[in-house]
Amino acid sequence: MTDLPPDPDSVPSALEAPDTSMRALLRQNDFLFFWAARFVSTLAVQIQGVTIGWQVYVLARETGHSEGQGAFLLGMVGLAQFIPLFFLALTAGETADRHDRKAIMTAAIGVDILCAAALGFLAWSGHTTLWPIFAIAVLFGAGRAFLSPASSAMGPMLVPRPLLPRAIAWNSLSWQSASIIGPALGGLLIAVSTATAFGTSVALFLAAGLLLLGIRGSTKPVVQPGSRWTLIKEGLVYTWRNKIVFGSISLDLFAVLLGGATALLPVFARDVLHVGPDGFGMLRAAPAVGATLVAIYLASHQIRRRAGMLMFGAVAVFATATIVFGLSKLVWLSVGALAVLGAADMVSVYIRQTLVQLVTPDPMRGRVAAVSGLFISASNELGEFESGVAARFLGPVGAAVFGGVGALVVTGAWARMFPALRKADRLE
Repeated sequence: MTDLPPDPDSVPSALEAPDTSMRALLRQNDFLFFWAARFVSTLAVQIQGVTIGWQVYVLARETGHSEGQGAFLLGMVGLAQFIPLFFLALTAGETADRHDRKAIMTAAIGVDILCAAALGFLAWSGHTTLWPIFAIAVLFGAGRAFLSPASSAMGPMLVPRPLLPRAIAWNSLSWQSASIIGPALGGLLIAVSTATAFGTSVALFLAAGLLLLGIRGSTKPVVQPGSRWTLIKEGLVYTWRNKIVFGSISLDLFAVLLGGATALLPVFARDVLHVGPDGFGMLRAAPAVGATLVAIYLASHQIRRRAGMLMFGAVAVFATATIVFGLSKLVWLSVGALAVLGAADMVSVYIRQTLVQLVTPDPMRGRVAAVSGLFISASNELGEFESGVAARFLGPVGAAVFGGVGALVVTGAWARMFPALRKADRLE
């Protein structure tokens, strides 16, 4: 008996190409609540960060500190946030792989509310000493140590795997768009008063907590057997052995650690470009403008080929734009360099996050996200400290140029040391 050809209507739907359209993503209600919560909380963080930086630098200058000393104190704010992240990150990652990730995020946002409220009270009361600000920065860093891995690990739980690259692009768009609005709004609010700016952060953090309550699906991971130390060790070993994961997060660490000129923006705004708080908000928003434009493009146009080489090229552009910013004496050129810097960083972040999420199994996402978050925080907060120290000895212009050159050197070295990352092709 001759077999008949299969009826096309009888082919299982599992063989059909998965729906990865924007419409399919919009049908994921839990993801939409998560996306909105991230947008609002990031907006609050950006306003708070801009206000702390401006407040610390202005207080330092008004109490007799030199320009270099003020820049050093700005770096100390970053160090104060990094210290708790360093000690708590691995424990936080293991916690995100053992407990409900939404509950962890909600608790961490509660800590953010307390920090913003305390900073607002200090500003309202006219407190002029710096040590309470540094103490609150330490507590804020502790909250972020738990928020980051829980957030990174929970996002992929809320969408089908085929939608993950598009969801990552839209998560990045959420973060970047908030990073545009936040600094600009922060500059306007600072012009009213620093207390008003901190009060706005409190309200936004409260809104983020309420949005998280709208997530109805399960956000508790499948708990793996073993002790806490065993799970932490397992995450570290996986990160080290997977050269795509380790190469991508370590590239981001050293490139941004050296090239993070944004920590010095209060110095450039006040004493180099002389543009005041409104101009500071514009400078602070410029990287996010470039990043958002790229994120919008990536949300509808996925990277198809040569992802690894594209990431290395983007980091090289990031480093070059940092050098241009450091040397610029013109406001429009500085803003343009920062926008290019942000656009290049967005390409790098998108590729790195997609690669890491795709190759990491869900039961291990919290621990891998914690290691990644530790590297990212080291590049950001510790990078602020490095920039402050460099500015203390080289001046703000010298520090920015030094960082950009260093980031270029790191890019070339990592391209040679991690051939698997350089050869990474499709984000699938």
